[in-house]
Amino acid sequence: MRIILIGPPGVGKGTQSSLLARTLKIPHISTGDLFRWHIANSSTLGKAVKAHIDAGELVPDSITELIVAEGLSRDDAAAGFILDGFPRTHDQARVLDAILETRGDKVDHVIEFTLDNADLASRLLARGRSDDTDDVIRRRLDVYVQERAAILGHYGPIVTELDASGSVEEIGERLLSALGARILQSLGVRSARSGHTVGG
Repeated sequence: MRIILIGPPGVGKGTQSSLLARTLKIPHISTGDLFRWHIANSSTLGKAVKAHIDAGELVPDSITELIVAEGLSRDDAAAGFILDGFPRTHDQARVLDAILETRGDKVDHVIEFTLDNADLASRLLARGRSDDTDDVIRRRLDVYVQERAAILGHYGPIVTELDASGSVEEIGERLLSALGARILQSLGVRSARSGHTVGG
């Protein structure tokens, strides 16, 4: 199963990606994690990423796409994956389609996490990061709004909207339901709260 989680910063994609990856036994592939790994290991790509970040620039698509393609080529991603942080643009979505097409695969599900902007701002400010100021948060949310239309337009019929309010457990249960009871049942995935197969 190949799943993309999208949503604004602070909506909880990373937390839910990690939990879902353990449930479905497929890797959580995060562009942020991949960037950090390459930087920590001083790879050629990592040095290029660090140079852009240190200069206060966005990492170019060409570098991001190479790093994601490498992540998707891992053996543990052959049966599926959860992508978090990629694609962010229509061009990246088309690149992802091309990467998967060479393997005879395609994206199965796109889940869009939604949350009121006031709640998002509260979550981001609660993290206590120095770069999470009101102005920065507003700009990041504006950028997401601009990017989301192209992603939703590209994936259309396979996009499901998910209410990201509530506890981590509540959101996780909604996510499992959104992915479809029949698919989860065929995988033998069980509801963490009830102990019964979802949809069974």
